[in-house]
Amino acid sequence: MAKPDDETLAFYRDNAATYAARERKPPTARLAAFIGRLPPGAAVLDLGCGGGQDSLILLEHGLDVTACDGSAELAREAEALIGRTVDVVRFQEIDWQARFDAIWAEASLLHVPRAELADVLNRIRLALRPGGFIQASFKAGSSEGHDRFGRYFNYPSATWLRGCFEEAGWSNIAIAEADGGGYDGEPTRWLHVTALQAA
Repeated sequence: MAKPDDETLAFYRDNAATYAARERKPPTARLAAFIGRLPPGAAVLDLGCGGGQDSLILLEHGLDVTACDGSAELAREAEALIGRTVDVVRFQEIDWQARFDAIWAEASLLHVPRAELADVLNRIRLALRPGGFIQASFKAGSSEGHDRFGRYFNYPSATWLRGCFEEAGWSNIAIAEADGGGYDGEPTRWLHVTALQAA
């Protein structure tokens, strides 16, 4: 039986070029706030970088960016955009230790199966240096499911998501909610999370 994230990777494998080239409104305010918290040249992980658009902005601001995606096909699209290697890494395989100052996870961790999210959040927390932080976004909901393209989403509530971050050892967890959209064109309630690597 296929795992939920295998189904999602199949979508990105088959639609990588279209997805990467889509018209996308960048998360300008959140990216600016993220960048504003970092010293020049800080080491940043763009986790689940998709087509690489946010990685490009981070690079243009002089940050030391490591971009990665679970989809080899999307990683190639991102490489073409940013002109550097993009690591192909699934969330459950992350094993970096104290390497990054911050992690940008825009609409990526929302594909992690609910049962595996706390472990993945712990893995990425360990990838941060002491005092490091994460900015992540999730589609809000009450139970896991799939969109009309067959992509899996964990669809957490703010309360459930906070519990996951706490279980994984994060501190200073803040969750903001906002209405928006996504690739599927459907109205979407978003949860935007920032949290610190607990020392």
